[in-house]
Amino acid sequence: MLTAAQVCGPGSTAEPRTPPRTAIATVCLSGSLEDKLAAAAAAGFTGVELFEDDLVASDWSPERVRRECDRRGLSIDLYQPFRDFEAVPPDLLQANLRRAERKFDLMQRLGAATMLVCSSVCAEAVDDDDLAAEQLHELAARAADRGMRIAYEALAWGRFVNTYAHAWRIVRHADHPALGLCLDSFHVLSRGADPGGIRVIPGSKVFHLQLADAPPLKMDVVEWSRHHRLFPGLGSFDLSGFVSHVLTTGYAGPWALEVFNDVYRQADPRQAAIDGMRSLLVLQESIDRREPAAAGREVVRPAGLPAPPRLGGLVFTELAVDEISGPVVARTLTALGFTHRGQHRSKPVQLWEQADARILLNSAPQRTVPPGTAAICAVAVESTDPTASALRAQRLLAPVLPRVRQPDEAELSSVAAPDGTAVFFCRGGAADEGWLHDFVPTGRTPRSDGLVTGTDHISLTESVDDFDQVALFYRSVLGLRSGTTTELAAPFGLIRSRAATDPGHRVRITLNTAPLRRGAWAPTIPNPQHIAFATDDAIATATAMRHLGAPLLKIPDNYYDDLDARLAPPPRTLAALRENSILYDRDDQGEYLHFYTEMLGSRVFFEVVQRIGGYAGYGAAGSIPVRMAAHRQRRLIALREGSRAGDSGAHEYSLAHLTALSLSPPELVEAAAEAGYRYVGLRLTRVTAQEPHHPLATDPALMRTTKIRLAATGIEVLDIELARISPREEPRDFLRFLEAGAELGARHVITQLPDPDRTRKIDRFAELCQLAKPLGLTVDLEFPSWTETPDLTEATRVLRAADQPNAGILVDLLHFARSGSSIADLRDLPAGWFHFAHVCDAPAAVPATIDGVIHTARFERLFPGEGGIDVHGILAALPPGIPYALEIPRATLVAQVGAKEHARMAIAAAREHLDRARRRPAA
Repeated sequence: MLTAAQVCGPGSTAEPRTPPRTAIATVCLSGSLEDKLAAAAAAGFTGVELFEDDLVASDWSPERVRRECDRRGLSIDLYQPFRDFEAVPPDLLQANLRRAERKFDLMQRLGAATMLVCSSVCAEAVDDDDLAAEQLHELAARAADRGMRIAYEALAWGRFVNTYAHAWRIVRHADHPALGLCLDSFHVLSRGADPGGIRVIPGSKVFHLQLADAPPLKMDVVEWSRHHRLFPGLGSFDLSGFVSHVLTTGYAGPWALEVFNDVYRQADPRQAAIDGMRSLLVLQESIDRREPAAAGREVVRPAGLPAPPRLGGLVFTELAVDEISGPVVARTLTALGFTHRGQHRSKPVQLWEQADARILLNSAPQRTVPPGTAAICAVAVESTDPTASALRAQRLLAPVLPRVRQPDEAELSSVAAPDGTAVFFCRGGAADEGWLHDFVPTGRTPRSDGLVTGTDHISLTESVDDFDQVALFYRSVLGLRSGTTTELAAPFGLIRSRAATDPGHRVRITLNTAPLRRGAWAPTIPNPQHIAFATDDAIATATAMRHLGAPLLKIPDNYYDDLDARLAPPPRTLAALRENSILYDRDDQGEYLHFYTEMLGSRVFFEVVQRIGGYAGYGAAGSIPVRMAAHRQRRLIALREGSRAGDSGAHEYSLAHLTALSLSPPELVEAAAEAGYRYVGLRLTRVTAQEPHHPLATDPALMRTTKIRLAATGIEVLDIELARISPREEPRDFLRFLEAGAELGARHVITQLPDPDRTRKIDRFAELCQLAKPLGLTVDLEFPSWTETPDLTEATRVLRAADQPNAGILVDLLHFARSGSSIADLRDLPAGWFHFAHVCDAPAAVPATIDGVIHTARFERLFPGEGGIDVHGILAALPPGIPYALEIPRATLVAQVGAKEHARMAIAAAREHLDRARRRPAA
């Protein structure tokens, strides 16, 4: 395990000193004290700072904590914090000394030798350095009697002592060998102090070193410190310069991380500890690069950590696809000028090429990818020394990925990024043919017009929990240089973005996150990813790709009007940009032209970019919200059109609530979106006392959440149910029900009429239609065979007698078949009466009792084609193009696979039986 650095003095004949120890404060990590100690040891730290609150909350005795630290090879380098001690009145001093003695007792039991004392913020403290020095001297004397030390730290918000220089004056004046300084990078650098003055402090008086980075925020320093510290290398502080000053003093103690961060303290403590160790190792490396061997100072070099080899570019990007997303991506690659050049010898992986740009499509099952979704699962970088790159990754605690290969296939090293992306190391150039030989040529000739020349960059979206650690991974493992983090006001909330590139700008990766995501409101595209290809002429390439049928994203005219006002490109250029939906930016170094494809499914898209001159960015910040809004609009349009890859002529499907009644309305919407439905039907009323009830009409929170998920996914409400009007109900009893349906954007209302009085039920049906009409709702009469409106004939009588323009009949295939209704009669009815149909199948044998018929209807329906109903015959008698609502409750199957998987299986079976079967040629 790599845990430290080798330190040697330039020109020195002395033996190298012991490598500096690494420590992490328990406050950095999530969990109980047991979790934190285990995580620190697993990451290779040799010590911890024990935060008092962690000990107080632990059920381990101090002796047990000491034993557990010893067992894990951890020393307790610091016990902290001891607050508000110095420059106080005599009575308070005596109380503080008593408190200190109790802490010394505790530290002896722990085996800790140094206690951190923070500069006072106490209201009773006075601005008197002499008094502060006198009282700290007494505290140090008592500590020395126990064989302990006091490390005095200037808090950046200390009442009187808030700089390291002031703290050093007091420590020097106190003049006790057991009193020294704790230097904390945050407290020094957050105030903008010059750390160069640290060099005059004797190393023997620097008792402890705490390290933390931070983003450049203008806010109260206490809030900044307690919520927004970062591991070294992720913020804006010059930590390598700070540590260089500390090392000049001769400091030989531990390098300790003290990072207060709300995300880290909720994350997996083992991963957070690994990130902390990576950051320390790279910090050590940066000091060596920044300030090599210089007289009078020993130099830090991480032991066994190879320098990052020079990178030559992105060799390939691999996409995980399935039978739905794969054809979509393949068609788009073809339209972008790519050629399917090879098929892997032993794996379901395709190689697509154009010039130096390579895409692999991997159709092996990916458990982490939802059905129908393409996702970036691997990237390969060209390295001048792949072995050293792999060794560096391992030394930085990156998990090595096992790779199954045949004996004659190339052996590629790969490690896992924190988000699960595999990172491969290849030699590149002619030497990369080893892995290319794993692909059997397809014999297809590549294009000669060279639309794309290579891969410019990849862009990943991470959760806020993963954002920092993924950035740290690429920075440390690949040696990329991170740019500053920028924040953008996007259509769906704040977006935080950070780019990283190698020194030669050959490997570029951008990372994005939504740091302030609240609730479930989100775009229809969760965690988008894209691959940006390079071109020499964006305008000509966009024109050619559009002619090839590429689904290029349409950018609104408003963008170009604003572009004209901001940058005033030449009129001919502006016209060409507008015509081809190309976005544009320029700076002092050059220009940037780029355009996008539409979303390819629900996550991935492609970009094509042209860099002119020395432009090194990724487009104007304002272009990202424009692109996001355009993608959302096209995604929603595609959903509304019921479009689906490779499914021309397919029906629009709705997920009826009875199919997955255990799901709440928001969950049902989510399940419908994931499975590929166009609509949902929502059950707002309880039909039986035993079934779940989802009171959308009377639960504002449930209504709000449901509407959020509808807007986020693009799913629409086809119908609401059930207005069941028996002799005891009045139509006006359902007014709030109807209003809730209108609020949800529903189109239809399902009603049943279990009333033996024909005149009364006709009148009430007509009244319900009149209440629904102003709300834009149709009222569709369903006729279960066990009710007093049992068949198509009776339903027809009601509609004719009611004579309402928004009245309709809902044909449920099970009820139609069980009622013995006539297909010929169905065919003769007005097409305008039929707005959608309930589709299912059922066993051919009809149960002998009404209870049996009802049980089948509610619990034992079958997928289309599995039973004895004349599914095709009934549907053929209905008007073409109406949505098919799949109402297929199957209690046993749902118990086995879950409601969401059952919903997915239902639509897959319906497509197979109703869509694809219809398109198959006759035998």
